[in-house]
Amino acid sequence: MLNIVSILIGLFAGLFALVGVIPFPLVPLLNWVAFPLALVGTVIGMLSSSNSGRNLNLLILAISGIRLFLTGGLI
Repeated sequence: MLNIVSILIGLFAGLFALVGVIPFPLVPLLNWVAFPLALVGTVIGMLSSSNSGRNLNLLILAISGIRLFLTGGLI
């Protein structure tokens, strides 16, 4: 059950992260929403017996984290 919750959180955070990659004004700020959501999903995925939810959220963390790192966290 926790794995399904983790996957759902990962899909929701992934939607924000993928839209946040678009370089329009103020849209990359969605990565500030995707990063904490993926972090919560990763913790929930770690409590699960399966790894798929955790791995999905780690991928979203990497995408949004690299995007925030490269742009200084702004745009």
